[in-house]
Amino acid sequence: MSEMLAIEVIYALPTKQPLISLKLPPGSTVRQAIDASGLLPKYPEIDLAKNKIGVFARLTKLDAPLRDHDRVEIYRPLIADPKEVRKQRAAEGKVMKKGSGESE
Repeated sequence: MSEMLAIEVIYALPTKQPLISLKLPPGSTVRQAIDASGLLPKYPEIDLAKNKIGVFARLTKLDAPLRDHDRVEIYRPLIADPKEVRKQRAAEGKVMKKGSGESE
């Protein structure tokens, strides 16, 4: 019998990042890992039809096969488009503040 795959499933929230470690049979898919993680019942706001899914920060499909030591990531939708926010700041003439930059 083949060895089991070591898989992690993570859902990053603003205040916590639940990380679930699993052992799945070879040939398991991203969807099977998410189902086995138990995150869907705990976080009903996750909608796999809307939330994007990735493996190590690369977008993937739910039916993609997993490899040993993959990390499945469930992404939350963006509240605001970062590009649009920058455009609005530029239009308003605001200076973007950086960590240790000079003040006005």
